[in-house]
Amino acid sequence: MRTLYIILGALLFVTACEDLDQFPPNIASSNSLTDYEGVLNAAYFYQHGSATPMAVMGDFRADNAFMFEPPYTEFDVFGPNLTTMEDQFFGPFYTALYKSILSANNVIENSADDTEVGEARFLRALSYFKLVRVFGDVTINLSSSPSVSDESILVRRPASEVYNSVIIPDLEAAIAALGTEIVDGRASRLAAQGMLGKVLVQMGDFSKAESHLAAVVNGAAGAGVSLQDNFADIFGVDNDLNSEIIYATQISSSITDEYGFSEFWSWSGGLDTKSLNPLDEDLVAAFDASPGDLRRAVTIDTATMSSPKFPQTGGPDHDWIELRLADVILLYAETLNENGAPAETVLDLLDPIRTRAGLAPLDHTILNNQALVRQAIQDERRLELAFEGQRWFDLVRTGTVDAEMGESIDSRYHLFPIPISEVLASFGAITQNNGY
Repeated sequence: MRTLYIILGALLFVTACEDLDQFPPNIASSNSLTDYEGVLNAAYFYQHGSATPMAVMGDFRADNAFMFEPPYTEFDVFGPNLTTMEDQFFGPFYTALYKSILSANNVIENSADDTEVGEARFLRALSYFKLVRVFGDVTINLSSSPSVSDESILVRRPASEVYNSVIIPDLEAAIAALGTEIVDGRASRLAAQGMLGKVLVQMGDFSKAESHLAAVVNGAAGAGVSLQDNFADIFGVDNDLNSEIIYATQISSSITDEYGFSEFWSWSGGLDTKSLNPLDEDLVAAFDASPGDLRRAVTIDTATMSSPKFPQTGGPDHDWIELRLADVILLYAETLNENGAPAETVLDLLDPIRTRAGLAPLDHTILNNQALVRQAIQDERRLELAFEGQRWFDLVRTGTVDAEMGESIDSRYHLFPIPISEVLASFGAITQNNGY
């Protein structure tokens, strides 16, 4: 079923990047359509192009993995030359998400189906959330037919404006429009609630995040969402859309993926010659400090110095996990801790995740203050979510980049470079991030 949806979407809504990626031509114009299911499917489809870049930025920029072959080693340098990675990472990422946004805009403006509009608003919010985390300030387009002659639409808007005028309202609208049941892995109320909680945590607004994350944790069972008993059963093609997955970008080898390079499972598995042994010793040390952790064998292989988390077998069909229950539980625990909840209350939330990993509950009589609990949660996130594109963004939002990376890193390099092609095509209306 999911393959059919994506095929229909790709056939009905075709875009191409000729000039500015914010404004690719749309051959299925809104005034020629009465059924927007195909356009919505296109918005889902274009998320594919963001999966691998997000994975590489999230883990290879951080201390979980590293590049071996120049110029890809620039990921670990934290200087101005990361722009050389545009063609393989930042360009495809940028293009794919603005295509998804344009498709979503078309549905939001024109569809009479409330569920379709709710899904489209979720996808538009997800796209802008990814863009803001990676680039900071970005251009905003909320039209299905933007005018390239309107230069004001090319001006990068502050990240705070993108959050408050687009991402949060879109997710709130999606929550109101969507049902709790997850149908064919598509966006649901639970996904929108969880993503809104994640967005608010990213913004540091823990007081508002708490209720949304609580709604997911407390409502998961009613929506058929639960932690897998076996950590390994979360990953691999046979486990796509398992009970722990709240939302994933669905991928099929039978569909031509616009992203024309090695996929995320190749990078983590050491199958790309640019990094045949990508596993960082720092992650190995983190697992060494957690003896008996059953996640170790699933996540790292010290013989090959790579990660088997997304197995090579069936690789082209691996879904990219955008949000799963363990992630939300850990965010909820973090939120409660930041809001002043007792250590025991917070740490008890981690028990099911640690028990599944073969570990004992954390001792709240030892981890008895906010700072200690904060570190424990971040340590747990690292081991639980390694090679799922989370690490770098966690370090940036928690202000722990220097402490965890073991060096002083210019904050300008917490963000990634805007594709130079966009700067040039806009004649400088779209500006580059400082430092690049």
